Amino acid sequence: MPALFIRRTVCFKILITLLVSLLSLNTYAQNMQLKKTDSVLTLVKKYFKTKDADAIYALTGVNFKKAITQGAFRDICFNNLFPLGEIKKDSLLSFVNNKTATYKIQFEAVTMQLLMNLDQNDKIELFLFQPFKIEPFDKPALVASSNPLITAIDKKVDSAARNYIQKSNTVGLSIGIIKDGKVNTYNYGETKKGNQHLPTAGTLFEIGSITKTFTSTLLAYYVNEGRLRLTDPVTMYLPDSVVRNPALQNITLLNLSNHTSGLASLPDNFSAQNPYDKLNPYKNYTKQLLYAYLKNCTLNSKPGEKYDYSNLAVGLLGTILEQVSHKTFEQMVSEIICAPLQMKSTMQHLYPMIATRFTTVYDDAGDQTPAWDFDVFAPCGSLRSTVNDLMMYAESNITPGNTKLAKAFELTHKITLDGDTKVALAWHIITVNGVDYIFHNGGTYGSSSFLAFNAKRNVAVIILSNAAASTDELGKRLLITLQ
Repeated sequence: MPALFIRRTVCFKILITLLVSLLSLNTYAQNMQLKKTDSVLTLVKKYFKTKDADAIYALTGVNFKKAITQGAFRDICFNNLFPLGEIKKDSLLSFVNNKTATYKIQFEAVTMQLLMNLDQNDKIELFLFQPFKIEPFDKPALVASSNPLITAIDKKVDSAARNYIQKSNTVGLSIGIIKDGKVNTYNYGETKKGNQHLPTAGTLFEIGSITKTFTSTLLAYYVNEGRLRLTDPVTMYLPDSVVRNPALQNITLLNLSNHTSGLASLPDNFSAQNPYDKLNPYKNYTKQLLYAYLKNCTLNSKPGEKYDYSNLAVGLLGTILEQVSHKTFEQMVSEIICAPLQMKSTMQHLYPMIATRFTTVYDDAGDQTPAWDFDVFAPCGSLRSTVNDLMMYAESNITPGNTKLAKAFELTHKITLDGDTKVALAWHIITVNGVDYIFHNGGTYGSSSFLAFNAKRNVAVIILSNAAASTDELGKRLLITLQ
Protein backbone atom coordinates (compact mmCIF):
# COMPACT_ATOMS: atom_id res chain seq x y z
CA MET A 1 0.00 0.00 0.00
CA PRO A 2 1.36 3.47 -0.78
CA ALA A 3 2.94 5.60 1.93
CA LEU A 4 0.57 7.96 3.70
CA PHE A 5 2.43 11.08 4.56
CA ILE A 6 2.08 14.56 5.90
CA ARG A 7 5.06 16.84 5.57
CA ARG A 8 6.09 20.17 6.94
CA THR A 9 6.90 21.90 3.69
CA VAL A 10 7.88 19.96 0.59
CA CYS A 11 7.74 16.30 -0.38
CA PHE A 12 10.68 14.21 0.79
CA LYS A 13 12.31 17.13 2.65
CA ILE A 14 12.22 15.50 6.05
CA LEU A 15 13.30 12.11 4.71
CA ILE A 16 16.39 13.71 3.17
CA THR A 17 17.06 15.52 6.43
CA LEU A 18 16.97 12.22 8.29
CA LEU A 19 19.57 10.61 6.03
CA VAL A 20 22.13 13.44 6.02
CA SER A 21 21.42 14.24 9.68
CA LEU A 22 23.89 13.46 12.59
CA LEU A 23 23.06 10.76 15.15
CA SER A 24 23.19 12.08 18.72
CA LEU A 25 24.74 9.66 21.21
CA ASN A 26 24.12 11.69 24.39
CA THR A 27 21.96 9.28 26.39
CA TYR A 28 20.49 11.73 28.87
CA ALA A 29 19.35 14.26 26.28
CA GLN A 30 18.05 11.51 24.04
CA ASN A 31 16.00 9.95 26.84
CA MET A 32 14.45 13.30 27.78
CA GLN A 33 13.47 14.15 24.22
CA LEU A 34 12.26 10.62 23.53
CA LYS A 35 10.00 10.74 26.59
CA LYS A 36 8.40 13.90 25.23
CA THR A 37 7.88 12.29 21.82
CA ASP A 38 6.45 9.13 23.42
CA SER A 39 4.03 11.25 25.42
CA VAL A 40 2.72 12.92 22.27
CA LEU A 41 2.35 9.50 20.61
CA THR A 42 0.21 8.38 23.58
CA LEU A 43 -2.17 11.27 22.88
CA VAL A 44 -2.17 10.50 19.15
CA LYS A 45 -3.22 6.90 19.88
CA LYS A 46 -5.97 8.12 22.19
CA TYR A 47 -7.41 10.41 19.51
CA PHE A 48 -7.07 7.74 16.83
CA LYS A 49 -9.32 5.53 18.94
CA THR A 50 -12.01 8.22 19.09
CA LYS A 51 -11.37 9.32 15.47
CA ASP A 52 -10.77 12.89 16.64
CA ALA A 53 -8.74 14.42 13.80
CA ASP A 54 -9.06 17.93 15.19
CA ALA A 55 -7.54 16.87 18.52
CA ILE A 56 -4.55 15.37 16.71
CA TYR A 57 -4.21 18.55 14.65
CA ALA A 58 -4.15 20.56 17.88
CA LEU A 59 -0.95 18.69 18.82
CA THR A 60 0.89 20.07 15.78
CA GLY A 61 3.15 23.11 15.62
CA VAL A 62 3.30 26.31 13.61
CA ASN A 63 5.32 24.93 10.69
CA PHE A 64 3.04 21.91 10.38
CA LYS A 65 -0.04 24.11 10.31
CA LYS A 66 1.56 26.31 7.64
CA ALA A 67 2.01 23.26 5.43
CA ILE A 68 -1.47 21.78 5.79
CA THR A 69 -4.82 23.22 6.82
CA GLN A 70 -7.02 21.68 9.47
CA GLY A 71 -9.59 20.71 6.86
CA ALA A 72 -7.03 18.98 4.65
CA PHE A 73 -5.62 17.14 7.66
CA ARG A 74 -9.11 16.02 8.64
CA ASP A 75 -9.67 14.66 5.12
CA ILE A 76 -6.43 12.67 5.24
CA CYS A 77 -7.33 11.18 8.61
CA PHE A 78 -10.85 10.11 7.58
CA ASN A 79 -9.95 9.02 4.05
CA ASN A 80 -6.60 7.33 4.67
CA LEU A 81 -5.70 6.80 8.32
CA PHE A 82 -8.83 6.07 10.36
CA PRO A 83 -9.99 3.35 7.91
CA LEU A 84 -6.92 1.35 9.00
CA GLY A 85 -8.65 0.75 12.32
CA GLU A 86 -7.49 1.21 15.89
CA ILE A 87 -3.82 1.16 16.83
CA LYS A 88 -3.43 -2.23 18.50
CA LYS A 89 0.27 -2.05 19.31
CA ASP A 90 3.25 0.26 18.88
CA SER A 91 7.00 -0.10 19.43
CA LEU A 92 10.01 2.18 18.98
CA LEU A 93 12.30 1.22 16.09
CA SER A 94 14.81 4.09 16.25
CA PHE A 95 15.40 7.61 17.58
CA VAL A 96 17.71 9.52 15.25
CA ASN A 97 19.62 12.74 15.91
CA ASN A 98 17.92 13.16 19.29
CA LYS A 99 14.87 14.27 17.31
CA THR A 100 13.05 11.84 15.01
CA ALA A 101 11.40 8.71 16.35
CA THR A 102 10.34 5.83 14.10
CA TYR A 103 7.59 3.65 15.54
CA LYS A 104 6.17 0.35 14.34
CA ILE A 105 2.38 0.88 14.36
CA GLN A 106 0.11 -2.14 14.19
CA PHE A 107 -3.38 -1.17 13.02
CA GLU A 108 -6.25 -3.61 12.78
CA ALA A 109 -5.84 -3.73 8.99
CA VAL A 110 -2.11 -3.30 8.37
CA THR A 111 1.26 -2.64 9.99
CA MET A 112 2.85 0.73 9.22
CA GLN A 113 5.76 2.74 10.52
CA LEU A 114 5.35 6.28 11.80
CA LEU A 115 8.12 8.88 11.71
CA MET A 116 7.46 11.66 14.17
CA ASN A 117 9.40 14.54 15.68
CA LEU A 118 8.63 17.63 17.71
CA ASP A 119 9.52 21.29 17.26
CA GLN A 120 11.11 23.49 19.91
CA ASN A 121 7.72 23.91 21.57
CA ASP A 122 7.18 20.14 21.75
CA LYS A 123 4.52 20.28 19.05
CA ILE A 124 4.40 17.80 16.15
CA GLU A 125 6.61 18.91 13.26
CA LEU A 126 6.89 15.64 11.32
CA PHE A 127 4.04 13.12 11.06
CA LEU A 128 4.80 10.57 8.36
CA PHE A 129 3.24 7.14 7.84
CA GLN A 130 5.07 4.64 5.64
CA PRO A 131 4.71 0.95 4.87
CA PHE A 132 6.48 -1.07 7.56
CA LYS A 133 9.92 -2.19 6.47
CA ILE A 134 10.76 -5.84 7.05
CA GLU A 135 13.78 -6.23 9.29
CA PRO A 136 16.93 -7.36 7.47
CA PHE A 137 17.74 -11.04 7.87
CA ASP A 138 21.09 -12.76 8.31
CA LYS A 139 22.99 -13.88 5.22
CA PRO A 140 23.21 -17.68 5.04
CA ALA A 141 27.01 -17.81 4.73
CA LEU A 142 29.90 -15.76 6.06
CA VAL A 143 30.89 -12.99 3.65
CA ALA A 144 34.51 -12.72 2.53
CA SER A 145 36.97 -10.78 4.67
CA SER A 146 40.62 -9.73 4.75
CA ASN A 147 40.68 -10.07 8.56
CA PRO A 148 43.53 -12.51 9.40
CA LEU A 149 41.95 -13.41 12.77
CA ILE A 150 45.38 -13.67 14.41
CA THR A 151 45.40 -11.19 17.27
CA ALA A 152 42.83 -10.63 19.98
CA ILE A 153 41.95 -7.30 18.36
CA ASP A 154 41.44 -9.03 14.99
CA LYS A 155 38.96 -11.41 16.54
CA LYS A 156 37.08 -8.70 18.42
CA VAL A 157 36.85 -6.57 15.29
CA ASP A 158 35.53 -9.56 13.35
CA SER A 159 32.88 -10.27 15.98
CA ALA A 160 31.65 -6.68 15.85
CA ALA A 161 31.87 -6.36 12.07
CA ARG A 162 29.95 -9.59 11.45
CA ASN A 163 26.95 -8.21 13.32
CA TYR A 164 26.79 -5.53 10.64
CA ILE A 165 28.01 -7.09 7.40
CA GLN A 166 26.07 -10.35 7.74
CA LYS A 167 22.75 -8.49 7.47
CA SER A 168 20.87 -8.77 4.19
CA ASN A 169 20.84 -4.99 3.59
CA THR A 170 24.63 -4.48 3.80
CA VAL A 171 27.18 -5.15 1.07
CA GLY A 172 30.73 -3.88 1.65
CA LEU A 173 32.64 -2.59 4.65
CA SER A 174 36.07 -1.07 5.26
CA ILE A 175 37.42 -0.47 8.76
CA GLY A 176 40.51 1.42 9.83
CA ILE A 177 41.89 1.33 13.37
CA ILE A 178 44.68 3.33 14.93
CA LYS A 179 45.85 2.27 18.38
CA ASP A 180 49.11 3.23 20.06
CA GLY A 181 50.68 4.18 16.74
CA LYS A 182 49.75 0.90 15.05
CA VAL A 183 47.47 0.93 12.02
CA ASN A 184 45.21 -1.92 10.92
CA THR A 185 42.63 -2.18 8.16
CA TYR A 186 39.90 -4.76 7.73
CA ASN A 187 37.63 -5.28 4.73
CA TYR A 188 34.45 -7.27 4.34
CA GLY A 189 31.93 -8.13 1.64
CA GLU A 190 31.85 -6.75 -1.88
CA THR A 191 32.23 -3.43 -3.68
CA LYS A 192 29.16 -4.41 -5.72
CA LYS A 193 26.65 -7.15 -5.09
CA GLY A 194 27.73 -10.33 -6.79
CA ASN A 195 31.10 -9.14 -8.12
CA GLN A 196 33.08 -11.00 -5.42
CA HIS A 197 35.52 -8.08 -5.20
CA LEU A 198 36.50 -7.46 -1.60
CA PRO A 199 36.94 -3.78 -0.73
CA THR A 200 40.46 -2.63 0.03
CA ALA A 201 41.87 0.23 2.07
CA GLY A 202 41.99 2.11 -1.25
CA THR A 203 38.33 1.58 -2.15
CA LEU A 204 36.38 4.84 -2.48
CA PHE A 205 33.18 5.41 -0.52
CA GLU A 206 30.84 8.34 0.01
CA ILE A 207 31.69 9.80 3.43
CA GLY A 208 28.56 11.95 3.78
CA SER A 209 28.56 14.44 6.62
CA ILE A 210 32.12 13.69 7.70
CA THR A 211 32.67 16.24 4.93
CA LYS A 212 31.51 18.88 7.43
CA THR A 213 34.72 18.38 9.44
CA PHE A 214 36.73 19.28 6.34
CA THR A 215 34.62 22.44 6.03
CA SER A 216 35.30 23.34 9.65
CA THR A 217 39.02 22.77 9.10
CA LEU A 218 38.95 25.23 6.22
CA LEU A 219 37.13 27.72 8.44
CA ALA A 220 39.73 27.30 11.19
CA TYR A 221 42.56 27.64 8.67
CA TYR A 222 41.29 30.99 7.39
CA VAL A 223 40.56 32.19 10.93
CA ASN A 224 44.18 31.48 11.88
CA GLU A 225 45.28 33.31 8.73
CA GLY A 226 43.33 36.36 9.84
CA ARG A 227 41.09 36.34 6.79
CA LEU A 228 37.93 36.06 8.85
CA ARG A 229 36.80 35.61 12.46
CA LEU A 230 34.47 33.11 14.09
CA THR A 231 32.48 36.04 15.43
CA ASP A 232 31.95 37.59 12.00
CA PRO A 233 28.25 38.00 11.19
CA VAL A 234 27.22 36.12 8.06
CA THR A 235 25.80 39.35 6.70
CA MET A 236 29.37 40.56 6.07
CA TYR A 237 29.57 38.05 3.23
CA LEU A 238 26.08 38.05 1.71
CA PRO A 239 24.56 40.07 -1.14
CA ASP A 240 22.66 43.23 -0.21
CA SER A 241 19.35 41.65 -1.22
CA VAL A 242 19.90 38.87 1.32
CA VAL A 243 21.38 41.04 4.09
CA ARG A 244 18.12 42.98 4.35
CA ASN A 245 16.47 39.97 6.01
CA PRO A 246 16.51 40.89 9.75
CA ALA A 247 16.47 37.21 10.74
CA LEU A 248 20.09 36.84 9.57
CA GLN A 249 21.60 39.76 11.47
CA ASN A 250 22.84 37.90 14.55
CA ILE A 251 24.11 34.69 12.95
CA THR A 252 27.90 34.27 13.10
CA LEU A 253 30.26 31.95 11.26
CA LEU A 254 30.65 30.03 14.52
CA ASN A 255 26.89 29.48 14.64
CA LEU A 256 26.99 28.00 11.15
CA SER A 257 29.73 25.56 12.12
CA ASN A 258 28.39 24.34 15.46
CA HIS A 259 24.70 24.11 14.45
CA THR A 260 23.40 26.95 16.63
CA SER A 261 22.38 29.31 13.82
CA GLY A 262 18.65 28.72 14.15
CA LEU A 263 18.47 28.00 10.42
CA ALA A 264 16.35 25.07 9.29
CA SER A 265 18.08 21.86 8.35
CA LEU A 266 17.09 22.37 4.71
CA PRO A 267 15.48 25.30 2.89
CA ASP A 268 11.78 25.10 2.06
CA ASN A 269 12.49 25.70 -1.64
CA PHE A 270 14.61 22.55 -1.78
CA SER A 271 12.38 20.83 -4.34
CA ALA A 272 12.47 23.92 -6.59
CA GLN A 273 15.59 22.45 -8.21
CA ASN A 274 15.35 22.03 -11.96
CA PRO A 275 15.18 19.12 -12.24
CA TYR A 276 14.58 17.72 -8.77
CA ASP A 277 15.68 14.10 -8.38
CA LYS A 278 14.35 12.56 -5.19
CA LEU A 279 17.07 9.87 -5.31
CA ASN A 280 19.86 12.42 -5.86
CA PRO A 281 18.35 15.28 -3.87
CA TYR A 282 21.24 17.78 -3.63
CA LYS A 283 22.39 17.67 -7.24
CA ASN A 284 20.73 20.80 -8.61
CA TYR A 285 20.27 23.02 -5.58
CA THR A 286 22.22 26.13 -6.56
CA LYS A 287 23.57 29.26 -4.91
CA GLN A 288 20.77 31.22 -6.58
CA LEU A 289 18.16 29.05 -4.88
CA LEU A 290 20.01 29.35 -1.58
CA TYR A 291 20.05 33.15 -1.72
CA ALA A 292 16.40 33.23 -2.82
CA TYR A 293 15.51 31.27 0.30
CA LEU A 294 17.68 33.36 2.64
CA LYS A 295 16.05 36.61 1.51
CA ASN A 296 12.85 35.82 3.41
CA CYS A 297 13.69 32.91 5.71
CA THR A 298 12.81 32.79 9.39
CA LEU A 299 14.76 31.07 12.18
CA ASN A 300 13.72 28.17 14.39
CA SER A 301 15.55 29.63 17.39
CA LYS A 302 17.70 32.56 18.43
CA PRO A 303 21.29 32.26 17.11
CA GLY A 304 23.69 30.77 19.65
CA GLU A 305 21.03 29.48 22.02
CA LYS A 306 20.05 26.05 20.76
CA TYR A 307 21.71 23.13 18.98
CA ASP A 308 19.76 22.18 15.85
CA TYR A 309 21.68 20.24 13.19
CA SER A 310 21.58 22.16 9.92
CA ASN A 311 22.85 21.17 6.51
CA LEU A 312 21.68 24.55 5.27
CA ALA A 313 23.99 26.33 7.74
CA VAL A 314 27.08 24.39 6.67
CA GLY A 315 26.20 24.89 3.01
CA LEU A 316 26.06 28.63 3.63
CA LEU A 317 29.38 28.47 5.52
CA GLY A 318 31.03 26.76 2.56
CA THR A 319 29.64 29.40 0.21
CA ILE A 320 31.18 32.11 2.37
CA LEU A 321 34.54 30.32 2.43
CA GLU A 322 34.47 30.10 -1.35
CA GLN A 323 33.86 33.84 -1.51
CA VAL A 324 36.75 34.58 0.87
CA SER A 325 39.20 32.24 -0.89
CA HIS A 326 38.01 32.77 -4.49
CA LYS A 327 38.24 28.99 -4.86
CA THR A 328 35.72 26.18 -5.03
CA PHE A 329 35.12 23.98 -2.01
CA GLU A 330 36.88 21.08 -3.71
CA GLN A 331 39.91 23.24 -4.53
CA MET A 332 40.20 24.38 -0.92
CA VAL A 333 39.98 20.81 0.38
CA SER A 334 42.60 19.65 -2.09
CA GLU A 335 45.11 22.46 -1.54
CA ILE A 336 44.76 23.07 2.21
CA ILE A 337 44.08 19.57 3.55
CA CYS A 338 44.66 16.77 1.08
CA ALA A 339 47.90 17.89 -0.61
CA PRO A 340 49.88 18.42 2.65
CA LEU A 341 48.66 15.07 4.03
CA GLN A 342 49.16 13.18 0.76
CA MET A 343 45.47 12.23 0.74
CA LYS A 344 45.33 11.48 -2.97
CA SER A 345 41.94 9.74 -2.94
CA THR A 346 39.74 12.33 -1.23
CA MET A 347 37.69 14.51 -3.56
CA GLN A 348 34.24 15.57 -4.65
CA HIS A 349 34.44 14.76 -8.35
CA LEU A 350 36.02 11.48 -9.45
CA TYR A 351 38.12 11.50 -12.60
CA PRO A 352 37.82 8.40 -14.85
CA MET A 353 40.86 6.48 -13.63
CA ILE A 354 39.96 6.76 -9.94
CA ALA A 355 36.22 6.24 -10.51
CA THR A 356 36.86 2.51 -11.03
CA ARG A 357 37.66 2.30 -7.29
CA PHE A 358 34.30 3.79 -6.27
CA THR A 359 31.76 1.41 -4.77
CA THR A 360 28.23 0.82 -5.94
CA VAL A 361 25.87 2.02 -3.20
CA TYR A 362 22.74 0.50 -1.68
CA ASP A 363 19.75 1.91 0.18
CA ASP A 364 18.34 0.95 3.57
CA ALA A 365 16.58 -2.06 2.08
CA GLY A 366 19.74 -3.24 0.31
CA ASP A 367 18.65 -2.12 -3.17
CA GLN A 368 21.03 -0.27 -5.50
CA THR A 369 20.60 3.51 -5.51
CA PRO A 370 22.49 6.43 -7.14
CA ALA A 371 25.44 8.03 -5.37
CA TRP A 372 24.79 11.67 -4.51
CA ASP A 373 26.00 14.75 -6.39
CA PHE A 374 26.18 18.24 -4.91
CA ASP A 375 26.14 21.87 -5.97
CA VAL A 376 26.00 24.61 -3.31
CA PHE A 377 25.60 22.05 -0.51
CA ALA A 378 28.91 20.37 -1.34
CA PRO A 379 30.45 21.44 2.03
CA CYS A 380 27.80 19.33 3.80
CA GLY A 381 28.41 15.90 2.36
CA SER A 382 30.00 15.72 -1.08
CA LEU A 383 33.40 14.12 -0.42
CA ARG A 384 34.41 10.60 -1.36
CA SER A 385 37.38 9.01 0.36
CA THR A 386 39.10 5.81 1.42
CA VAL A 387 40.01 4.21 4.73
CA ASN A 388 43.69 4.86 3.94
CA ASP A 389 43.09 8.58 3.44
CA LEU A 390 40.83 8.95 6.46
CA MET A 391 43.39 7.22 8.66
CA MET A 392 45.91 9.86 7.59
CA TYR A 393 43.26 12.50 8.32
CA ALA A 394 42.51 11.05 11.76
CA GLU A 395 46.18 10.59 12.63
CA SER A 396 46.89 14.21 11.69
CA ASN A 397 44.02 15.32 13.92
CA ILE A 398 45.46 13.29 16.78
CA THR A 399 49.09 14.40 16.38
CA PRO A 400 50.04 17.91 17.54
CA GLY A 401 52.13 20.01 15.17
CA ASN A 402 53.28 23.49 14.25
CA THR A 403 52.10 23.55 10.65
CA LYS A 404 49.23 25.79 9.59
CA LEU A 405 47.08 22.72 9.01
CA ALA A 406 47.90 21.24 12.42
CA LYS A 407 46.92 24.52 14.07
CA ALA A 408 43.65 24.49 12.12
CA PHE A 409 42.91 20.96 13.35
CA GLU A 410 43.64 22.08 16.89
CA LEU A 411 41.15 24.93 16.63
CA THR A 412 38.41 22.62 15.30
CA HIS A 413 38.67 20.51 18.47
CA LYS A 414 37.91 23.35 20.90
CA ILE A 415 34.47 23.04 22.49
CA THR A 416 32.10 25.78 21.35
CA LEU A 417 28.86 24.37 22.77
CA ASP A 418 28.83 22.51 26.07
CA GLY A 419 25.35 21.29 26.91
CA ASP A 420 23.34 18.13 26.36
CA THR A 421 25.11 18.03 23.01
CA LYS A 422 28.81 18.96 22.95
CA VAL A 423 30.16 20.48 19.75
CA ALA A 424 33.50 21.92 18.73
CA LEU A 425 33.74 23.22 15.12
CA ALA A 426 31.56 20.66 13.32
CA TRP A 427 33.10 17.86 15.39
CA HIS A 428 30.85 16.44 18.11
CA ILE A 429 32.02 15.01 21.42
CA ILE A 430 30.50 11.65 22.33
CA THR A 431 31.02 9.56 25.45
CA VAL A 432 31.36 5.82 24.97
CA ASN A 433 31.79 3.65 28.03
CA GLY A 434 32.98 6.65 30.03
CA VAL A 435 35.53 7.89 27.49
CA ASP A 436 35.13 11.06 25.39
CA TYR A 437 35.79 10.94 21.66
CA ILE A 438 35.82 13.59 18.96
CA PHE A 439 33.35 12.28 16.41
CA HIS A 440 31.36 12.70 13.24
CA ASN A 441 29.36 10.33 11.12
CA GLY A 442 27.78 10.49 7.70
CA GLY A 443 24.92 9.04 5.73
CA THR A 444 23.51 9.26 2.22
CA TYR A 445 20.79 7.17 0.61
CA GLY A 446 23.48 4.55 -0.14
CA SER A 447 26.35 4.97 2.30
CA SER A 448 27.18 5.19 5.98
CA SER A 449 30.38 6.36 7.67
CA PHE A 450 31.85 6.81 11.14
CA LEU A 451 35.00 8.54 12.40
CA ALA A 452 35.99 8.95 16.06
CA PHE A 453 39.27 9.54 17.87
CA ASN A 454 40.78 10.26 21.25
CA ALA A 455 44.17 11.98 21.06
CA LYS A 456 45.24 11.21 24.63
CA ARG A 457 44.63 7.50 24.13
CA ASN A 458 46.03 7.61 20.59
CA VAL A 459 42.98 5.77 19.29
CA ALA A 460 40.88 6.25 16.16
CA VAL A 461 38.17 4.25 14.40
CA ILE A 462 37.12 4.79 10.79
CA ILE A 463 34.24 2.87 9.20
CA LEU A 464 33.04 3.15 5.60
CA SER A 465 30.07 1.22 4.22
CA ASN A 466 28.45 1.23 0.80
CA ALA A 467 25.02 0.69 2.35
CA ALA A 468 22.71 3.16 4.08
CA ALA A 469 22.43 0.95 7.17
CA SER A 470 23.98 2.98 10.00
CA THR A 471 27.50 2.12 11.14
CA ASP A 472 27.13 3.99 14.45
CA GLU A 473 26.51 0.93 16.62
CA LEU A 474 29.46 -0.85 15.02
CA GLY A 475 31.60 2.22 15.69
CA LYS A 476 30.67 2.27 19.35
CA ARG A 477 31.43 -1.44 19.73
CA LEU A 478 34.85 -1.00 18.16
CA LEU A 479 35.67 1.94 20.44
CA ILE A 480 34.78 -0.19 23.46
CA THR A 481 36.94 -3.01 22.08
CA LEU A 482 39.95 -0.68 21.98
CA GLN A 483 39.53 0.68 25.51
